[in-house]
Amino acid sequence: MALILNLETATTVCSVALAGDGQLLALKEQDGDYSHAENLTLFIEDAMKQTGAKFADIDAVSISKGPGSYTGLRIGVSTAKGLCYSLNKPLIAIDTLQYLSRVVSQKKQIKSALFCPMFDARRMEVYCAIYDSSNKIIKPTAAEIIDENSFAHLLSKNVIYFFGNGAGKCKKVLAGNKNAVFIDEIVPSAADMITLSEEAFKNKIVEDVAYFEPFYLKDFIVGKKKKAID
Repeated sequence: MALILNLETATTVCSVALAGDGQLLALKEQDGDYSHAENLTLFIEDAMKQTGAKFADIDAVSISKGPGSYTGLRIGVSTAKGLCYSLNKPLIAIDTLQYLSRVVSQKKQIKSALFCPMFDARRMEVYCAIYDSSNKIIKPTAAEIIDENSFAHLLSKNVIYFFGNGAGKCKKVLAGNKNAVFIDEIVPSAADMITLSEEAFKNKIVEDVAYFEPFYLKDFIVGKKKKAID
């Protein structure tokens, strides 16, 4: 039985799922703030304790690779790499937007539509991509500034479902198009990574632990400190 530890830290959700042969064995997660540094290792320990498994029993570690929060991704990938190094286990990377799209299309059982997961970047910018119902990429991942003309060509011919923590701020802008449908309360979860991580493990699709970097999409920008007022 392949025992895979799945980690999700791309957004405000801190999520850990332990899976055996593609089945969820333990899940520990929390949403609401960027508390990954404080919670991730504790959640991993809790998931292991739930099943009685030992770290030596793990066959691979799977990480949600982004795009998303720079800090969240960095913490998740650093933790995953540390485990892989210490346990001498392979690292699996799952595209965050792609697995989220797959989950929504399967749960909603929608065949004739497109799916656009969106993560909040800043102001009216989002990280997004568009997939069809078979999870094939229609529009590659990009940082997009959303206005009323966004996705106009695709929306003229297709119903597109928008979801993720960046979709809410785009609702008013795109709501005038009848083919734009918004789904609320769709958040990333390590439990939803399980099928893809199991497939990757079976097909030996793994990363070079030494050189792997998360998909930040944009460079981290440190804000300038304000000058003190005399």
